[in-house]
Amino acid sequence: MADDTRFYEIEPSLENYWRAVILFGKNVASYKFALAKALYDLRKGPSELVRLDELAPLFADHLIAHLKQCDKQITSRSSAFLDVCRKYSNGEISRDRLIQETARHGFNNVIDAFHNVHGNELDKRFFLDERKTSGGIRLTEDFYRLAEAQSFDDLNVETEARWRLVETAWELRLPRHVVRIAYDDNDQILHTLTSQNRRVNITSSRNALNGYQKGRCFYCYRNISLDMFSDDLADVDHFFPHKLNFCAKGKPIDGVANLVLACKECNRGADGKFDRLPSIDLLARLNRRNEYLIKSHHPLRETLMLQTGITETDRRSYLQSAYTCAESHLIMKWAPKPCGNATF
Repeated sequence: MADDTRFYEIEPSLENYWRAVILFGKNVASYKFALAKALYDLRKGPSELVRLDELAPLFADHLIAHLKQCDKQITSRSSAFLDVCRKYSNGEISRDRLIQETARHGFNNVIDAFHNVHGNELDKRFFLDERKTSGGIRLTEDFYRLAEAQSFDDLNVETEARWRLVETAWELRLPRHVVRIAYDDNDQILHTLTSQNRRVNITSSRNALNGYQKGRCFYCYRNISLDMFSDDLADVDHFFPHKLNFCAKGKPIDGVANLVLACKECNRGADGKFDRLPSIDLLARLNRRNEYLIKSHHPLRETLMLQTGITETDRRSYLQSAYTCAESHLIMKWAPKPCGNATF
């Protein structure tokens, strides 16, 4: 079973089917993200049938908002539809013209491809394509079930974070092998450097990593949240504590490969991890989590491969060598009591 398929089949929840679309779907344009966010906007809409002229303003507005912060929203050199969005943003065309052009040209490929992950159609569908019969899309029962889930807000945040990662890599126009994403421990932000060594903040590390852990604590599988005001807000933890930096053989202990999201109980509760070394079983889990990231399209894929190894064998060897070094310096090992079923 391919790792991206295993991602949602090991826990076939609607949340994880949605995450498969966002994390593992092919990225040649940002339209998938704009459509996902437009669907989120429609979660409380009055009708399950959404005509293209109703979907168009939501879809276009999300693209226009991102064009203002990053003009590169597609891998090809030009896009007639994105030029329409730019003209509207510059006051050159009317709102009605924007909606007309979006309905006519904006959905040519994204509706067909939305549920396709690595060449396969997902078993679950969040909308049906009824453009030929009804002039739009029909939201499914599975979509409404997902929309009622408490996690749907977090899924929207994860979509935004994924969009920021992808568009930043495109905007920098750097070869994949030099797109390096680093972590700032003070503000818990993922960032990168331009070719002029100018720092560019991308997104919160919580928002970028939560989807790959399926909204669960890395250690105990307890539900975690991205809501800053929630008691379940995830902590960002270093699997190998900072004091073991010398065991990483010159590679960054603050690298994405070493960052996990944890509940407060596991990270700093009475029986929390603190500076103890996680058990060997948790090391294997870290490897699985990182492989999910690597099966995802760039830039996190390239970042992890730069930090831990080009091949899967190299990456396992890197983690094992760091763990062997850590064992010789930390006598106490740590593992939590499971608070949920294994999901990754």
